Amino acid sequence: MAPIPQSNIRSLLDQSANLAAGIIAYPEGDRAPPVRLSYAQLRDLATQKAAWLRDQEGFRPGGVTLVHFQRHLDNIAWFWASILAGSVPALSPPLVNTSEGRRAHFKHLHRMLQDPLVVTSRDLLSSHFGENVVLRVIAVEECDKSDSSGTISGNVEDSPKSDGPTNGLPNGETLSSGTSGIISGFVSELVKGAFNRVFHGFFGGSSLDGVAAIMLTSGSSGNSKAVCLTHQQMLASIRGKLVAMPVTEGSAVLNWIGLDHVASLMETHLLSMYAGVDQIQIQAVEVLSNPLLFLRLLSQHSVSMTFAPDFFLRKLLATLNTASKEDKQGIDLSRLLYLVSGGEPNNVDTGLRVTEHLRQLGVVPSNLITPGFGMTEICAGGIYNRQFPDIDFKSRREAGALGTCIPGIEMRLSPIDHDASTLNGQNNGTTNNVGILEVRGPVVFSRYFNNDEATKTAFTIDGWFQTGDLGTIDAQGQLKLEGRLKELININSVKYLPYEIEGAIEQARIPGVTPSFVVCFSYRQSDTSPEEIYVVYQHDYSPDDIEARMSTLHALIRTVVLFTSARPRVLPLPPGHLEKTTLGKLSRPKIQEALAQGKYEDQEEINEQILKTYRDSHFSAPRNHTEHTLMAVFKETLGLDIEMDIDMPILDTGISSVDLIQLKRAAEITFEIKDIPMITIMTNTTIRTLAAAIEQFNNSTHTGEYQAIVTLQPHGTKTPLWLFHPGVGEILIFLALAQHFPDRPIYAMRPRGFNPGEETFKNLDDLLTEYYSALKQQQPEGPYAMAGYSYGGMVAFEIAKKLEADGDSVKFLGSFDLPPHIKDVMKRLDWTGCLLHVAFFCGIIEEDRSEEMVPELRPLPQSEQLALVMAEAEPVRTAELGLTLAGLHTWTDVTFSLASIGCHYDPSGSVSSMDVFFCDPLRGVAKSRHEYRYTQLNRWESFVSDDLKFHEVDGAHYTMISPERVPKFQQTLKNVLAARGI
Repeated sequence: MAPIPQSNIRSLLDQSANLAAGIIAYPEGDRAPPVRLSYAQLRDLATQKAAWLRDQEGFRPGGVTLVHFQRHLDNIAWFWASILAGSVPALSPPLVNTSEGRRAHFKHLHRMLQDPLVVTSRDLLSSHFGENVVLRVIAVEECDKSDSSGTISGNVEDSPKSDGPTNGLPNGETLSSGTSGIISGFVSELVKGAFNRVFHGFFGGSSLDGVAAIMLTSGSSGNSKAVCLTHQQMLASIRGKLVAMPVTEGSAVLNWIGLDHVASLMETHLLSMYAGVDQIQIQAVEVLSNPLLFLRLLSQHSVSMTFAPDFFLRKLLATLNTASKEDKQGIDLSRLLYLVSGGEPNNVDTGLRVTEHLRQLGVVPSNLITPGFGMTEICAGGIYNRQFPDIDFKSRREAGALGTCIPGIEMRLSPIDHDASTLNGQNNGTTNNVGILEVRGPVVFSRYFNNDEATKTAFTIDGWFQTGDLGTIDAQGQLKLEGRLKELININSVKYLPYEIEGAIEQARIPGVTPSFVVCFSYRQSDTSPEEIYVVYQHDYSPDDIEARMSTLHALIRTVVLFTSARPRVLPLPPGHLEKTTLGKLSRPKIQEALAQGKYEDQEEINEQILKTYRDSHFSAPRNHTEHTLMAVFKETLGLDIEMDIDMPILDTGISSVDLIQLKRAAEITFEIKDIPMITIMTNTTIRTLAAAIEQFNNSTHTGEYQAIVTLQPHGTKTPLWLFHPGVGEILIFLALAQHFPDRPIYAMRPRGFNPGEETFKNLDDLLTEYYSALKQQQPEGPYAMAGYSYGGMVAFEIAKKLEADGDSVKFLGSFDLPPHIKDVMKRLDWTGCLLHVAFFCGIIEEDRSEEMVPELRPLPQSEQLALVMAEAEPVRTAELGLTLAGLHTWTDVTFSLASIGCHYDPSGSVSSMDVFFCDPLRGVAKSRHEYRYTQLNRWESFVSDDLKFHEVDGAHYTMISPERVPKFQQTLKNVLAARGI
């Protein structure tokens, strides 16, 4: 390994360790106090982790360590541990939702990063890397256990605060010396950069000498590139940013985006350390769901700089427009200097109105909102508009300019026609000519790792980096982007590839959509509008079939929302409008161009008229205060800006289980109800019925009457699918699966005992009688289709037996990973075992720890057992689930009642057919899938008379139908259902 250069970011860690500042990290859910970690404690923690990492088999000094965590503090600690261990950290972005996409991504990472070592947590290893067969992945829990030495404090300690501007440069550098140092270094850095490019052109780009970190340009496909960020480049970037935007001594910088984003790494984490100020780390969900919390944190921690893209500014504006004086009481933003904004155009009017609101809360600068342009290749922002919104208002721009360059980078525009003469940074004396944006300077990277071809094509002959963006530069030197050459769809700063969304739609097999005749692309209604997803498809229903058109529309919306969390615009076209090439492909650019040119205008008008007619005849507006309030809660919680019918099923929006939990919490707060049972929301699936249930709570007339059936998906003409719960009684696990079946109703059975005063099932006959009666009442006649997950496989088998004995046809009976003999496993689950089983199942306790705690808890009273489990529970996950002590107690009681029933179960009789879906077995059941399949699951042969089939699926017992696994699992299930003729 080459010697570490004198000027490197490791020295930044050592220098910052002498300061009083540090990291304040808030857990998701805001239920626990923040963690306070000084920079000295961060160095100590990273040093411990580095020692452990160096001892791991397969760790290679000088190689790449891929850091993959969800929480900011984990990513930060292991980022530094990788550096201190002598490797180069690569920050892993979130993975795509499809199994195929993840497999391709893993293979690409393996090749591109030359067999990196991946560090992650045990739960992420299980849930995120199930498709991995090439990467070397290690879980860090053993290291984390050895780190419990009191390094991290759970209380936020007061740091010394002082006023006055500072450049934040270490070793006593002054602002002027720092600035001159950057400028004087331009020539030498440019020469070195050009030399590096020539050097790597001859000797290849796979060396990591001088590289501090690797950032991936895109986590959404297998075509990501690895950007080499050097020590000198990163330090030049930080210095340049602080020259443009010096922070205040004793203030803080707040971050809410993942460390895999280069802005989070550079503009918050490393910049704060360089400037010697605190950094506040909070998860995005907390900020996005509660903009006032965001403002309170800015006030509480004397924040001078943070990040606020335009979509969040619009959300903040809406909140401030309706907030009362009491809501804003105590918020003091007098230390706030910069709301850095990027990723999408900044609306000038929004900027003016937000600035005015924030001035009333103590903000002094009129140029608080700072639009900017950044890329991974230039260490995040390198161009900032420090005159927004005034300069843009005077120039009568709807969208703000992106500004001018910081020290360390310069820009120019090159003609789109490359035969024309090259424009320099002054546009050759002209203004507002659209060209290709190019940049160079010490802040600009010099190469992609292990990709010489990409490096070569990224730079011009004279050494400028081609960004791929189109822009103009006005007379004041202000950059304004005019579009992108790339096809990436940018939704709320998250990028998606069109073909991924098209693939999700194709996989969903939506009735009404002609297979392989779907295209997606980015769409803006105006220059200042955010990007949207536009879906164009060829319909195969009659043009005047309004019901089919609406059913297809809802299914498309659900599918796209499930994949991207964004609601798309949808245009159906009749056959003949979408022509394929001789290679059988649709041309996305041509279709997008045709739309822009108005070639589909007649079809757009027809579609809008049909939709209007349908809405006029079907739309039901809120009728009373409760329905109006609940509608507002629903839109705000899910971030929807659409007209909603109070009779529209809530699940039609593509809502997730986490969304349901957040909706429950928001409704409880809004209506001042201590606890709305989740089943109340699940069984009241429209605004109208849920509002009525809430009124019963407020009127103290809520009876909590038991209902066995929960409708997960009400639409479709195909045979309904019945789903039976696992041994923990949870039905939310089926939610992601149900949304992939827009063409058939999906029902789930829930056990008794979750509602107050509700008795659990006494025995198996009690359970079967309840479920059978409810099923026959909802669907009096067959054919029937049903499946059970784990314990539910036994219930489905018994229900199917009874149906067939009564002369009904059961065309599909599925068992999701359950052998026929279960009582030996059930006997292991006493009340304590059930408590820990629930804790592990819902992710608040890790599996190994849940097994360790059994002998510790068993002698204790139930109340003490519950308290100890909640004390060790993972706070972020607990908050996400809204899980309370009483809720955990109830859940355990229900689970114990079901386990007690299973203790006495012996299978008997037979059904005509069965499909068994299997994956990695539970611990202690079998050593491998093969053993599990042929020694346990094969015993179903004694209980199936005609046709028994086995289907291998991805994942393990607890993850086989998790949201990450569902995209592939549902495809297998659909194929099986089709083969069974339903």
